[in-house]
Amino acid sequence: MTECKNTGSIHSLETFGTVDGPGIRLVVFFQGCPMRCLYCHNPDTWAPNKGQKMTVDEILSVYEKNRSFYAKGGLTATGGEPLMQLAFLTELFEAAKQRNIHTCLDTSGILYREQKKEAYRQLFASTDLILLDLKHSFSDMHRILTGHAQQPVLDFLNAAEECRVSVIIRHVIVKGYTDTPEEWDGIGKLIAQHRNIKGLEVLPYHNMGEAKYKELGLSYPLKGMENLPKELAQTARQEILKSVRKYREQKTL
Repeated sequence: MTECKNTGSIHSLETFGTVDGPGIRLVVFFQGCPMRCLYCHNPDTWAPNKGQKMTVDEILSVYEKNRSFYAKGGLTATGGEPLMQLAFLTELFEAAKQRNIHTCLDTSGILYREQKKEAYRQLFASTDLILLDLKHSFSDMHRILTGHAQQPVLDFLNAAEECRVSVIIRHVIVKGYTDTPEEWDGIGKLIAQHRNIKGLEVLPYHNMGEAKYKELGLSYPLKGMENLPKELAQTARQEILKSVRKYREQKTL
C-alpha cells in the first residue's frame, strides 16, 4: 500500500459521527471555507491553513483503530469546505478506497470550475456518496444568503451526474430566506433534473453558531433569530418532494 506523505489542514475529527452519511463514520472536518452563509455555525473553520496538519495515513490510522464500529459506515469529509484542499481530499479518498472504506463528501460544490474538470473526475472516481448543500434555488437569493454565485454549484452537480456519483441533497430552512412555497418548488425543480439524486434531507435553522461568533469577536448576521421547529422542515420536505414528482411527470409527458 502506497505511503501518503502530503498533509492537509484539518480542523478536527469526529470519531463516531451518525448524521453525515450512512452508518457510524469517521468525520473529517477540513479547515478553510470561502462561503459566508448567513446561518453558518462553524465560523472557526473559515480561515485556511489553520488547524492541525495531518497526513492521509494519520487520518486513516484513526479509522483503523475503530474499524469495527464503521462496518456499516465509513469516512466523511466535511468542513469548512473540503474542495479547498482538492488534491489532499482526492488522495484521502483514493487511499480509503484501497482499504475498502466507504467515502462520503459533504460539500457546497462552490469551488467547481470547468477547467479543473479532470481533477474533479479523479475525485469522483473514489467518491461513493455526495451530500450536497443546496443553499437556495434562485441565483439572486443564493448570492445574498452565501456571498457567492450559484452557477458553480449547479455545474458541480452536473459533473457528479456525468460521473454517476450518488447525491443526497441537503437544504436548510431559514426564516425569510428559504421558508416559502416558491423556494420549495424551485428546489424540487432542480432535483427533478438529476437522476443521480438519491435522497433529500431538509433541516430547520438553528442558532448554535451564535455563541461561536461571539467567541471569535464576529457579528452574527442572524442575531436574535429563533430556532425553527422540525415540523416546518418536515412540511418543506414533503412540498419539495411533491414538486419533484410534478416536474418529473411533466418531463415524461
